[in-house]
Amino acid sequence: MRPIAVATTAALLLSLAACTQRSDTVAHDLATAPADAFMAAIAAHCGQAYAGKVVEDTPAPTGKDPFAGQRLVMHVRGCADPAHELRIPFHVGDDHSRTWVLTRTPNGLRLKHDHRHEDGSPDAITLYGGDSTPPGTAERQQFPADADSVAMFRRADMLASTHNTWAMEIDPDQTFVYELTRPEGRRFRVQFDLSKPVDLPPPPWGDEAAQPAR
Repeated sequence: MRPIAVATTAALLLSLAACTQRSDTVAHDLATAPADAFMAAIAAHCGQAYAGKVVEDTPAPTGKDPFAGQRLVMHVRGCADPAHELRIPFHVGDDHSRTWVLTRTPNGLRLKHDHRHEDGSPDAITLYGGDSTPPGTAERQQFPADADSVAMFRRADMLASTHNTWAMEIDPDQTFVYELTRPEGRRFRVQFDLSKPVDLPPPPWGDEAAQPAR
């Protein structure tokens, strides 16, 4: 093959490779854009707290219901780098053990549940959750239980929880929803009113030394 032809072929191959890389990048950015929009919609409420209520809990609890008669409050804090991580404590009455941790990953979002005892030490069942099912939307993201969470639930003999899928929804300036579902019909939803900020709750257990919400 003549040198000019070889050079031309090489240039074409490099050009095609560059185009493929650009196309892959564009496709990836489009696929993950809803995750960024979702994080931004929540981050717009950094430093604010909102009251909520259980709007669905099926099947109905047969034992003691930890949410019945309790004041439910979410607090958007942990906003030092809101495009990459948000921490949202979920207060149930005087129980300040729960924090939802949303993290941006290369392919979407990750939800983890940080559970602490009153002395700040981690609960035996903590940091469970999963990665978002792509692409999701700017209003809703779903998180099936990941392998680490499934293994944790199995060790604790919490077999029903191995099928958990969590979800979060946001209607900017209107409502925020936290949801848990299972294939057999379990469905739990808490809805928060984003139009009416409430007084800030105390820090979640284990986070008293954290910097104030910004």
